[in-house]
Amino acid sequence: MPFIDSKITVPVTAELKEELKSELGRLITTLNKTETYLMVGIDDAYDLWLGGKKLDKGAYVSVSLYGNAPKEAYDKLTGQICELFAEKLGIPGNSVYVTYHPVSDWGWNGSNF
Repeated sequence: MPFIDSKITVPVTAELKEELKSELGRLITTLNKTETYLMVGIDDAYDLWLGGKKLDKGAYVSVSLYGNAPKEAYDKLTGQICELFAEKLGIPGNSVYVTYHPVSDWGWNGSNF
């Protein structure tokens, strides 16, 4: 039950959003999750500031998941997300924040796991 929510400073076409969604679906396996229940949100043309300066190219990515994953898996996924955003969006890794939110109570379809 992961959710990857991305706030991105650059405008992103519908086609590129599909590519990002598919790649994030592939990358979520790093946390031993599958795309089957993955929800992805992409909020583009979003204003972000880092160190008091507005970013032309930057992103904040929040990864929520039911349960937890090893620190090494989080480290690896952070690198993969930074590489993806650099390749597809031209956003350098030093302008990408990634946070992880393990959740013990997750609801879906009228009940909780």
